Amino acid sequence: MQMNYEETLAYLTNLTKFGINLGLERITELLRRLGNPHLAGESPAFVHIGGTNGKGSTAVMVARVLQAAGHRVGLFTSPHLHCYTERTRINGQPIPKEAVTELVGQMKPALEAMVAEGFEHPTEFEVWTALSLLYFYREQVDLAVLEVGLGGAIDSTNVVTPVVAAITNVSLDHLDYLGNTVAEIARVKAGIIKSGVPVVTASDDPVVLAELATVADRLQAPLIRVVPEVGGADPVTVSWTVANSSGLIDVQGRTGNYGWLQPPLAGAHQQVNLATAVAVLEVIREQGFPWETDQLKKGLVATVWPARQEWLGNVLLDGAHNVAGALSLAKTLREQYAGWRKVLVLGMLGDKEREAVVRILAPLAEHVIVTRPNSPRAGNWTALAAIVAAAGLAVTEIEDIGEAVATACSLADHWQAQTEKVMVVVTGSLYMVADARKWLLARETL
Repeated sequence: MQMNYEETLAYLTNLTKFGINLGLERITELLRRLGNPHLAGESPAFVHIGGTNGKGSTAVMVARVLQAAGHRVGLFTSPHLHCYTERTRINGQPIPKEAVTELVGQMKPALEAMVAEGFEHPTEFEVWTALSLLYFYREQVDLAVLEVGLGGAIDSTNVVTPVVAAITNVSLDHLDYLGNTVAEIARVKAGIIKSGVPVVTASDDPVVLAELATVADRLQAPLIRVVPEVGGADPVTVSWTVANSSGLIDVQGRTGNYGWLQPPLAGAHQQVNLATAVAVLEVIREQGFPWETDQLKKGLVATVWPARQEWLGNVLLDGAHNVAGALSLAKTLREQYAGWRKVLVLGMLGDKEREAVVRILAPLAEHVIVTRPNSPRAGNWTALAAIVAAAGLAVTEIEDIGEAVATACSLADHWQAQTEKVMVVVTGSLYMVADARKWLLARETL
């Protein structure tokens, strides 16, 4: 009997019981039973983008530019904000719910047969990855831009051989799964480098660069670096220069100079993400998928990426879920909003570096409201409040996310009578930020 979408979604959600189970054996077997849509002659060309931070922003910019150039482009990102279908798009449009239902129905016999034959059941993320690859193949996209889910070597997206790979940067994150040092994590992320396939990185960490170069040399994969303010054509670097105050960047590529470009997303860290996207796009063009400078600019204008330093009224939303993300947000708050009174709404998962993030962000606010992400991984969410209080900062615990945001907005409104420069900053787990965003959007429609 055919499931409807709600039943299909419940089926997928139930797969979270298999947790995070890294490795390629299950998805490789599942894809084999589905006809290997990622290996077939008519399969799309793949663009594979990993890294600790910035990979989603870079992926969406690349996809939008290629779409503006007339290509049919798939985009795979995770997690979603409000609807599961956001994870898988073609030319910006989420996969239709009826397509999800149909594809899961097609995959269920293969999943059941795998388990019956003694294989471990694929995880939720593996099933959705396979579904997306099947969808992109069926819909005959020209290129599919895939954001790595976790790590690289053992992430389920690593079944593809792309025309270009990117590792935006590497810092400490997901320590339980990837390693305890930057070198160990870089080694895992370098697993997306394939033989002879160009790889782009914007990392400036010597330890990371050494790890990536070792793998790239062994696989004879050209390593292209994105570096600030070097200037001059260079066959292995893309450089960028920042305009004094406008936020524009001048990108000098390996194959062209694109003049002053406006990062489409907020935050100073989006400058390097844009330069990285250009570096990736240059390789894609060399692989036979043309685009022009005017299409680059048109695609950037069309780029949106919600909850990444996104403003809704006087609320700034940002899924800064790790130390690197918190540092980027702190830089924005210090440089662009110095002198503003800030209420911080913070909720983080239990497996994140919560104490470090609190140290970075909490001192920038006058009041911190700690809330609970809607996730089984929330753990002891009130521990955050204890960390804030121990630092001598004003803190309130409110478990319900909507109530937490409402309280922050009320406090900001009270301050508004004293100064115009008031803002609410909602950050931490993307799950929490998504729920806060949903609450804010509902409030605007009342």
